[in-house]
Amino acid sequence: MSLTFRSLPILAAFFFIFAILGHGLSPARADASDDIFANFATDKFSDTEKAVVGLAASATPNSLTILEALADGRLYFDASTKIVYFKSTDGALYVATSNAKAADVNAAALKKVRLNNTVRSALQSAQGSMGLLAADPARRRSAAEAVFKAHDIAALPAVDLALTRETDSRVKLAFTQARAAILAYDTTATDLQRLTAIDVLRERADQDTLGHLSAIAASSDGRIKTAAQAGMTAIQSRLSLLSGVQNIWYGLSLGSVLLLAAIGLAITFGVMGVINMAHGEMVMLGAYTTFVVQDWIRVHNPALFDYSLLIALPLAFLVTAIVGMMIERIVIRYLYGRPLETLLATFGVSLVLQQAVRSIFGANNREVGAPSFMAGSFDLGGLAITSGRMWIVFFTILVFGLLQLMLKTTSFGLRMRAVTQNRRMASAMGIDTNRIYAMAFGLGSGIAGIAGVALSQIDNVSPNLGQSYIIDSFMVVVFGGVGNLWGTLVAAFTLGIANKFLEPMVGAVLGKILLLVFIIVFIQKRPRGLFAQKGRAVEV
Repeated sequence: MSLTFRSLPILAAFFFIFAILGHGLSPARADASDDIFANFATDKFSDTEKAVVGLAASATPNSLTILEALADGRLYFDASTKIVYFKSTDGALYVATSNAKAADVNAAALKKVRLNNTVRSALQSAQGSMGLLAADPARRRSAAEAVFKAHDIAALPAVDLALTRETDSRVKLAFTQARAAILAYDTTATDLQRLTAIDVLRERADQDTLGHLSAIAASSDGRIKTAAQAGMTAIQSRLSLLSGVQNIWYGLSLGSVLLLAAIGLAITFGVMGVINMAHGEMVMLGAYTTFVVQDWIRVHNPALFDYSLLIALPLAFLVTAIVGMMIERIVIRYLYGRPLETLLATFGVSLVLQQAVRSIFGANNREVGAPSFMAGSFDLGGLAITSGRMWIVFFTILVFGLLQLMLKTTSFGLRMRAVTQNRRMASAMGIDTNRIYAMAFGLGSGIAGIAGVALSQIDNVSPNLGQSYIIDSFMVVVFGGVGNLWGTLVAAFTLGIANKFLEPMVGAVLGKILLLVFIIVFIQKRPRGLFAQKGRAVEV
């Protein structure tokens, strides 16, 4: 009998282990994931929300794949069989429960799993919680941002765990802010915890944070309400300052585009006194040259795509410079001294070039892609900086610097400046003014062509591309001072920044009208622009 009693603990332990193992292998446990997926097939928002929460908490290997498919509208179910399917990004259909490729399924008969705001909120929280411990730091940071926006109290344990393990400083800050967003809403937390969380949110100071503090202030009272309102005031002040700085950046970006489009016109107008209405079409030809280069690369050597703009730049310069010199030799050389006739003739040339491009490429917009180094954007101290725009600003400054270097250090630059300042004296000194005119017109047209390469990254490539910039280009040249490149630089950036500050207040169209009126009034006071250039207007 004593042996039997000594055996009881061993037998009890054996049965306990057996019970645990039996429970782990029971059909109910094995079918738990099936129950989760069954909720997706009821076509009820409440059941879909339960499925999202259950899937996030389960150990299903493809949980994140299913949630991503649901978020992207790629999750379906069969109303008759209640089987759930998802489509991969390439369009292939898979069974959600087994992750196996579906066979003999009529995809057209499947119903899409629907979402509402409640489900989307649960989905955002679930995706954030599941990505907090991902291997990729960018993935963890993205998950932290999702938790920050959802501020779901259920994600707090996962955030705390991730915070203890995180080593990347930027991701750790994102986790800290996500945790603060959760605690700031948590009415069960102490006032000290919530106030500390509000201070963390105040330091973040963006639109999402402003929305959080507004909701907290509306639903709280006492010290929490006061702290949230103070945070809102501080954030609004900072956002107003950032908005001004952002407008300056947008203005510099627009100014660089105007400078690229106008700098060639400043050369032809300043040296030759020619009102070239076909200048915009030189920009358009440069953009189409970029399209042709990229189209050839896509077909023959896709590996060179990231270098397509570098290849297109010299080609666009050559194409438009040759076309410009042909226009000068065939049309403009016979019209010097007759500005009205020159204007009408170049306007006719612009119509011919537009129609030629329509006949060759068609009237529809053409796709010009961005190399990888110009794609995307990044955040700089709260400012949204688009990589493409940033590169265009740098490129514009580079072109301007190289042009100034050429005019100051080369014999052609010396002769062109001599012709600009006094054409008759330059001719008397043995300078072939006709040759300088042709080369200057080719240079101005070539710069317009490389402007088209840059503009192809931010505007539609169409036969009408140049028409969008010709008037603005003349405004820049006249405002800055005819023939003065530094005046063109200052005028382009001044008008660009002024335009970006006027647009939010009065609208884009009225803003341009106000700038035009300002320039008209300004020219009445200073007919030669901001920086007067000595030239043939003072010749005797």
